[in-house]
Amino acid sequence: MEIQLTPRKRISNFCEPYVIAEIGSNHNGDMILAKEMILSAKACGADAVKFQSWSPATLIAREEYERNTKYTDNPKKHFGSLREMCERYYLRPEQHYELKEFCDENGIDFSSSPFADHEVDLLDEVGVPFHKVASMDINNLLLLRHIARTGKPVLLSTGMSTLTEIETAVKTIEAEGNHNIVLLHCIAIYPPKYEDINLHNITMLQQTFGYPVGFSDHSMGFAIPIASVALGVCVIEKHFTIDKDLPGWDHMISADPPEMKMLVEQSKIIAKSMGSFQRKVSEDEEAKKLKFRRSVVAARPIAKGSIITPEDLTAKRPGLGIPPNETENLYGRTVTRDILEDDVLRWEDIK
Repeated sequence: MEIQLTPRKRISNFCEPYVIAEIGSNHNGDMILAKEMILSAKACGADAVKFQSWSPATLIAREEYERNTKYTDNPKKHFGSLREMCERYYLRPEQHYELKEFCDENGIDFSSSPFADHEVDLLDEVGVPFHKVASMDINNLLLLRHIARTGKPVLLSTGMSTLTEIETAVKTIEAEGNHNIVLLHCIAIYPPKYEDINLHNITMLQQTFGYPVGFSDHSMGFAIPIASVALGVCVIEKHFTIDKDLPGWDHMISADPPEMKMLVEQSKIIAKSMGSFQRKVSEDEEAKKLKFRRSVVAARPIAKGSIITPEDLTAKRPGLGIPPNETENLYGRTVTRDILEDDVLRWEDIK
C-alpha cells in the first residue's frame, strides 16, 4: 500500500525512509534555539522536523502537578516544579506559525504532535502535511476521531500498546473514512533495553494491518534505526538535538548532528541496496563474467582430428570460450584444429 504523506513524498514499505528529526520540546522554549535545530536537521538531510503541540492545561492534570512541586535529582534534566517546566517548554500558538514559515523558507517539512482537539485544529490551520499521534494517545479514541476527520495522513505510534489496542485505534481512524495510516513501531522507554526493541514487530505490523510501517526510535545512537531499514520501514522518527549536554528532558537520549547525518545517509544506502525478490544479474556482473568466469582450456596439446578425453581438459579464466559446465559434453568429440596446451576452447574448435 502506498500513501501520499506530503505533497512531495509518497511512501510504502521498503521505500527510501522519510526521516523526521523529532525536536519535541528540545527547543526549551527558545525560538532562536528551535530555528538553529531546524537548520541543523536540514543540513543533516532530514525530511522533516517535528515538535509537540501541548500546553500546561492540555497535557497534565492538577494532581500530577501537585505531586511534582520540586526536582532535585537531575538539575540538567529538571528544574523547579513540573508546572514551571511545562510553562517554559510549551510551544505557543503564534510560535507554530513562526516555525512553519521558517521551515518553508528553508525547504524542510514542519510537523507536530497534537494533544487536544483545538491543537489539531491549530496544526491544520498552520498547514502540517500529516498528524503524528504520540504513543500515549493510542487509546484516546476521541482525539483519534478528531484527527482522522481532517483527512490528513495519520502517523500512529504504537508504544505501550497491545495488538488489540492498535487494532482498535486503526479501526477508529478507518471508521471516519481515513485510510491514510502509517503505523510506527515504538518502544516508549528512553532509552529501551536492546532486548525489548523487538524489530521483528515491524514485519508483524506490516503483515497484520497491511499499512506502511515506520519506526519511532528511542535507542541511543543510530544503529537500531538503520537496521530497521532492512525490514522495510517507510518512516524513521528520531529525537534530535544540536547538543546532548543542553538542559531539558530529552537532549541526552537524542541524536546529535553527526548521528542524524549518518542515519540519513546510511538509511538511503540500505534502502537502495534492498532491491527486489526477483533474481537478476546486473549488466555490470554480466560484463564481469567475461573476466572472472572460467572457460574450458586444453590441459595438454590436442592434435587435429583427435577424440577429446577427460585428461585433455581443464578450466581457467577468462570466460570467453566454452563454459566449464559444458565440459562433459565435449568428451568423445573431435577437434577441428591443432590445440596447444592452455588454449581456450571455442565451439568452432569442436566437430
